[in-house]
Amino acid sequence: MHLLAVVGSLALGADGGASYAREQFVSSAADITRLASETRPGDALVMKDGVWTDQTIHFKGNGITLRAQTPGQVILTGKSSLKIDGENLSVFGLQFTNCTSREPAILFLGKNCRLSETAVGGGDHKFFVRMHGLSNRVDHCSFAEKTNDDPTFQVEVEGRPNYHRIDHNYFGHRPPLGRNGGETIRVGYSHQSMTNSRTLVELNLFENCDGELEIISNKSCENTFRSNTFLNCAGMFTLRHGNRCVVDGNIFIANNKKGSGGIRVIGEGHTVINNYIDSVAMGGFWITSGIVDSELKGYFQAKDCVIANNTFINSPGPAIQLDAGFGTSRRTLRPENITVASNVFNITQGSLYKGTEGANWKWIANETNTPPRISPPRILTKKDVGPTWLPR
Repeated sequence: MHLLAVVGSLALGADGGASYAREQFVSSAADITRLASETRPGDALVMKDGVWTDQTIHFKGNGITLRAQTPGQVILTGKSSLKIDGENLSVFGLQFTNCTSREPAILFLGKNCRLSETAVGGGDHKFFVRMHGLSNRVDHCSFAEKTNDDPTFQVEVEGRPNYHRIDHNYFGHRPPLGRNGGETIRVGYSHQSMTNSRTLVELNLFENCDGELEIISNKSCENTFRSNTFLNCAGMFTLRHGNRCVVDGNIFIANNKKGSGGIRVIGEGHTVINNYIDSVAMGGFWITSGIVDSELKGYFQAKDCVIANNTFINSPGPAIQLDAGFGTSRRTLRPENITVASNVFNITQGSLYKGTEGANWKWIANETNTPPRISPPRILTKKDVGPTWLPR
């Protein structure tokens, strides 16, 4: 028998009669599957505190919530995973710890669904989160200690804009993988890269994300990455494939950690503005050369991009690589029509630039070798992001 708790206010049901939102306690994946089909919008399934082992949860429905009895005290382990499959579903307060399943820890299949106050640490999952669907949100979660192949967080781009939002999360330590495939977030794949995604990644903290060169790997179009903090990460934010993305107001501070850097720009029509790059080891902006008639998985020429109102300080440089990768991997097309405007480059240890610019570069009102006029921005800390139940 399952305990029912009546909560909330009296409401009108679909038939015009009075109905109450209900909370039903569940203790297994089977309970969730069975009871979700009996719930109404506004109802909640409450997972009992404890260790949930080998639980493959398929949470399917419309307008209902799945939450921990006590945030952080529902611990999923063994071959456990969660599939969020429906509309307007919400999941709160779970903890996945060292699971052995290769399935994604959390798989989104629906639309307008939300995952919050949840943590995934360690284990063998191919992805900690894999997002399909439309207009889903992941916020105030924590993801750390992924050691195997594939990105920590994968956004699928499936032929139309998806409008996902990823915000206020903590992306913690990811040790070096030693090869390609260790991204922390990847938005799309090379074969999806010419599709508009319009995913928003904002106000997240990335700390010691050292999996590979690409901390975030953008592989689709018209995404926005803003107001994130990258702290002591051995890698760079990378616009690897796709066009017309916005990289706005992000903070990179690395304390000269080996392998750390700023922003790589590949593709067309990108806007890179208001970013702050401090004490990185490999330079600030890599504007990348392209391949003639590049295939989707190759390197497209950087064109028609704006690099403006950024600050680069306390780093060995170069501040800008004008034709990164030129002459390697068949890259013979130097970046063209790049506007570099109103940036502050405080060059104390290295050079302003490296390489040769292509056609139609514009340099407007940049400052070099002067103390930055703006104060260091406030960086995000663990108090600002991640589950509230985790130690801060």
